[in-house]
Amino acid sequence: MAEVTHIFRNFATKIIIRGTMGTIRIKDKTFKTSIPEAEIMEKIKVVADRINKDMEGKNPLLLAVLNGSFIFAADLMRMLTIPCEISFVKLSSYEGTASTGKVKELVGINADLTGRTVIIVEDIIESGLTMAHMLESLRACRPESIHICSLLVKPEKLLVPLDIEYTVMNIPNDFILGYGLDYDQQGRGLRDIYTLVSE
Repeated sequence: MAEVTHIFRNFATKIIIRGTMGTIRIKDKTFKTSIPEAEIMEKIKVVADRINKDMEGKNPLLLAVLNGSFIFAADLMRMLTIPCEISFVKLSSYEGTASTGKVKELVGINADLTGRTVIIVEDIIESGLTMAHMLESLRACRPESIHICSLLVKPEKLLVPLDIEYTVMNIPNDFILGYGLDYDQQGRGLRDIYTLVSE
């Protein structure tokens, strides 16, 4: 059977998909399919089933971290059968006086978290430093409990101990995009997850 090539173009992206395992070009980088959408959805379902069981009767608040987790958060919430709510937060950086030169600030918490069961919904956890700071900020809001749910975790890159109760997938230390994750703000809408190809 002859190979069929489809080319899609917009101002910033040229996507070339060949056969069942796609290769795409985003700006100056080439990526290949590493986790197909069907596999992603199957693994999210496993985590959703666990949350349904663990959180029965609790009406948890999903706190989705923008920008990367918006697709994951939507799919996860649709798989939850328990009463739950969702809100969105973002970590913004600004120049500070700390020795690091930059401080992360959590913005967008509109709900009262006092006494609530909170599930942080993140797209990817690498060093864990940002998540550790987020946990510190959320504890000041006096929730009953805080749980972490991440689509992807890079265990070999973790620099701080984290109790990540709901991990959809552990992955190696590769640069990836798709399914909400981006390269220079491009590629978030891709249905599969792609890994950077060494060039």
